[in-house]
Amino acid sequence: MPIRRKTVAVVDDDASMRVGLERLLQARGFDTEVFPSAEAFLAAASAADCLLLDIHLGGMGGFELHRRLSGAGSRLPVIFMTAFDDEGTREEAVSLGCAAYLRKPFAGELLIDAIADATA
Repeated sequence: MPIRRKTVAVVDDDASMRVGLERLLQARGFDTEVFPSAEAFLAAASAADCLLLDIHLGGMGGFELHRRLSGAGSRLPVIFMTAFDDEGTREEAVSLGCAAYLRKPFAGELLIDAIADATA
C-alpha cells in the first residue's frame, strides 16, 4: 500500500511567495494547496495536514485565522511565517500554539524540517 503524501496548505497574499513555496514543497514530495487569503482558505474544503500561514495578510490576518480554526476544534498544525518579525509577534505566535515560527526569508531546509516535525 503506497504511503499517502502529506498536503501542505500555503496562505500568503504575495503571489511570488506562493509560487516559490509551492514549487519548493512539490519538489520535496508534498502535495500543496495555495490560497491568496485567509478567507479563501476558509471557503475551501481543505484536506491539508499542515498549514503554512503568513501572519500579515490583507483582510483577515493569520492570527485571526488560527483563532477561528482553533475555535472550531481544528487540530491542524500551523507554521507561522512573517517578514515583520518582532518580539510581540513571536510571543503571540507561540501563545497560540504554533508548530513553528519562521522569519522571511527563510532557508528551504528550515521549512521542510518544520513541516516534518509538525506532521510527525
